[in-house]
Amino acid sequence: MKLPFFRSPDGREGGGSADPTERRDESVLTPAPEAAGVMAGRVPEVKSPSAPAGPTKIAARDVSVFYGDKQALYDVSLDIPDKTVTAFIGPSGCGKSTFLRTMNRMNDTIQGCRVTGKILMDGQDINARSVDPVLLRAQVGMVFQKPNPFPKTIYENVAYGPRIHGLTTSKAELDGIVESSLKKAGLWDEVADRLHSPGTGLSGGQQQRLVIARAIAVNPEVILMDEPCSALDPIATARIEELIDELRERYCIVIVTHSMAQAARVSQRTAFFHMGRLVEHGNTEEIFTNPRERRTLDYITGRFG
Repeated sequence: MKLPFFRSPDGREGGGSADPTERRDESVLTPAPEAAGVMAGRVPEVKSPSAPAGPTKIAARDVSVFYGDKQALYDVSLDIPDKTVTAFIGPSGCGKSTFLRTMNRMNDTIQGCRVTGKILMDGQDINARSVDPVLLRAQVGMVFQKPNPFPKTIYENVAYGPRIHGLTTSKAELDGIVESSLKKAGLWDEVADRLHSPGTGLSGGQQQRLVIARAIAVNPEVILMDEPCSALDPIATARIEELIDELRERYCIVIVTHSMAQAARVSQRTAFFHMGRLVEHGNTEEIFTNPRERRTLDYITGRFG
């Protein structure tokens, strides 16, 4: 069951008419002469296959973000394809997470924050007054740096969303959603015999997978991940990365990461941010082996950041 987040004033499902296929002319971008000579040993190996990107799921047009009088993001325009992992990379404070939060209106919760420009999801303006942010966040799930399971049982963590959104009509149906979500998150086999134990009693990697199961239990279309592995050990990180690769067959996934190696492993598209601006974006393999911009080259080769 899909939750319509966009509603007209009379309560019916509706949609905008803006064209999300409009793109900026990139012909003016000249490849950096140094880019062609990037040595393979100086950049992360791209292990994730460069599969063809799906149709545009989210289209941002001239998005700027202000915190009071301070501007944090400048005129970002970017198309994010469906059923693809898109990675945002860049140094700390460059605007990656700020832009990520614009896609499910998390910035609405920050006093004094203002967003300009348009963000279209399936052609609908998510910042329109007729959009219910609560329903939007069900369709655009969020996974944070630190695992944040509710102080409830494993079962109740996953069942919470479907229950409050009225997605089930019986206990058996809710049980099915909980089991299916935990299986999709790769956690079912580890917790099937202790569903009524506290979710906070799981290991860090298990908690993060529980949070992912909670996010997908409401059948979202997009999953946003803000450095989901930064608090995890290498083994748990590898499991989450495997899970991301599996989930991209069903969802549009956007991940913020400080690890260029992780971006190279899990993503098919990469966008590089610097000082609040989108510098360059494209296929991950191209970004890491033949970037067009000198700043991108300097960042991936460790000259700054």
